[in-house]
Amino acid sequence: MTGDGRTSQAMTSPAEMRAAARRGQWHGSTGGQCPAHQQTNLVILPKEAAAEFAAFCTRNPKPCPLIEITPPGDPEPARSAPGADLRTDLPGYRVYRRGELVEQRGEIRDLWRDDLVAFLLGCSLTFEHALIEAGVGVRNVELGTLVPMFVTSLLCRPAGRFHGPIVVTMRPIPETQVQLVVEVCTRYPHAHGTPLHVGSPQAIGIADLGRPDYGDPVPIHPGEVPVFWACGVTPQAVALEACPELMITHEPGIMFLTDLPRDGDV
Repeated sequence: MTGDGRTSQAMTSPAEMRAAARRGQWHGSTGGQCPAHQQTNLVILPKEAAAEFAAFCTRNPKPCPLIEITPPGDPEPARSAPGADLRTDLPGYRVYRRGELVEQRGEIRDLWRDDLVAFLLGCSLTFEHALIEAGVGVRNVELGTLVPMFVTSLLCRPAGRFHGPIVVTMRPIPETQVQLVVEVCTRYPHAHGTPLHVGSPQAIGIADLGRPDYGDPVPIHPGEVPVFWACGVTPQAVALEACPELMITHEPGIMFLTDLPRDGDV
C-alpha cells in the first residue's frame, strides 16, 4: 500500500484487492490493477426498478454491457466473484436518491435492503492492459490517474423511466495506432468493445477535454487523437434524469474487481 492510500502494482489478486477495500485499506483507482481479470461498473437498484434497468442495458449494450445480475437481497456476485460482498468490496460508492447525488461513502452495509438488485456492467479498464501488451500507451495508466470521462450529446435508447446521455471515456492514441486499437478492442465486447467516436470532441458535445465530468484530465501529445469509448458511468448520468427512488453505484474510476478472466466469455 502506498502512502496516499493507493494500492501498489504488486497486489495483483482481485481477492486481495477486495479484501483491502473491505478493511478500508484501499482507496485508489483500479486503473492498471489486476490486468488478467475483468473489471466492472456497479449499479444497485430496488427490485421494482430492476426489470426496466435490465431492459435499458439490453437496449444500450455499448455503455451497459451486462456481466451479472444478482438476485434481490443478495450482495454476493456468485458468478463473477464467489464469496465477495458488493456492500463492502469497493473502496468508493455513490448514493443517488430521486436523481440527486446525496452521499459518497466507503461501504453500504447499513443501506442494504432485501429488495436491492445489483448489476455488474463491463468496464473499459478491462482492455487497457491488452492495449499496453499490443504496444499502445495508455495515458491514465502511465500517469496513475483516473481515466477522463465526459457526458456527451449522444442519447441512450430509453427503457421505461431510464433515459439520458451516454458517458464516454477518452484516451489519446497516436493516429498511426488507431486501427490497431480498434482491432484489439473488438475482442472485448463485454468491456464496451470498439471506440464510439474518434476525433473531434465537439462532434459529440464535449466542449473542453481539459475539464472532464468525472476522472482526471490527461495531456494529448502531437500526433495523437482523442479516442472515445462508451462508459459504464452512463447509468450515473441517467440517474440524474430518471430519478429512481434509490440508486447506488461505484465511484467513477474505482471499479469492482472480478475473478473473471479478462479474455474469457461472458
